[in-house]
Amino acid sequence: MTVLTILTAEDRPRPPAFERLSDDAEVRWTTADGLAWALPGTDALLLWDFFSPALKAAFSAADALQWIHAASAGVDSLMFPALQESGIRVTNARGVFDRPIAEFVLGLVLAFAKDLPGSLALQAERRWHWRETEDLAGTRALVVGVGSIGRETARLLRALGVEVRGAGSAARSGDPDFGEVLDSARLADHVGDIDWLIDIAPLTPATTGLIDAEVLAALPPRARLINVGRGATVVTADLVDALRTGRIAGAGLDVVDEEPLPEDHPLWTCPNTVITAHLSGDTHGWTERLAAQFMDNWDRWIAGEPLLSPVDVAKGYSAR
Repeated sequence: MTVLTILTAEDRPRPPAFERLSDDAEVRWTTADGLAWALPGTDALLLWDFFSPALKAAFSAADALQWIHAASAGVDSLMFPALQESGIRVTNARGVFDRPIAEFVLGLVLAFAKDLPGSLALQAERRWHWRETEDLAGTRALVVGVGSIGRETARLLRALGVEVRGAGSAARSGDPDFGEVLDSARLADHVGDIDWLIDIAPLTPATTGLIDAEVLAALPPRARLINVGRGATVVTADLVDALRTGRIAGAGLDVVDEEPLPEDHPLWTCPNTVITAHLSGDTHGWTERLAAQFMDNWDRWIAGEPLLSPVDVAKGYSAR
């Protein structure tokens, strides 16, 4: 019988959709501490503990593993050499978070343009203070990360009159959503006229520390950084310095390179900064949607059909 291991966390729900898994497989539920014990004989692995790095340490126990499904858009925790060289198929949650994250980005852009943080601060002080806010139409955004989330973000921003370009691992023209895609390795050369630098890049060796002091210095002082990708794509110390010195106008951060962010971290007190707890994709019903997506792929697996949302393990992100 097929063996399915599900790596979960103590607080993760077990969706009702998973109940029929036992019709086709021996199902082993485990937390990170028990993964090495559960892996021998496992044919398929579901990472329901979305960001756990536990597989790397336990991977030597995976003697029969053929397929891994990550219930997340990012798969950086799986990009270790032994897995990349194993030939094991990997799929992810491509598509589930596209619209929610795009809407979250749009919300942050609107909040900054209309100075909602300033209004909330004034309200807390019970101060009636008139001021002008910004037009969004005609501003320029550069979306770093041109996968499905970046594309949905571009569509929403463009609908409100924002001029949108993309940056990815290779420059190209004629892109259906971005027109021109710029080379993200030369990011500092492309941000001089940008109002919104939107980071949705996957975490790979090429994107780690991508947004650094050089890139931040190349931005206009009016620019804001929005990061809904991975915290480690930004050099946090450089960002703190840029915010404190007014080199950029603000930042909206749903991800940081240390999560949870410690109470004494300097980001908390940086001016014009909005910080949220890695929740941009988590709208009502998100776990049910993740479960339904996995069950669709599970049925394909059992039937021997091609799997949806394959990941290019050499590159570290979803194959298009």
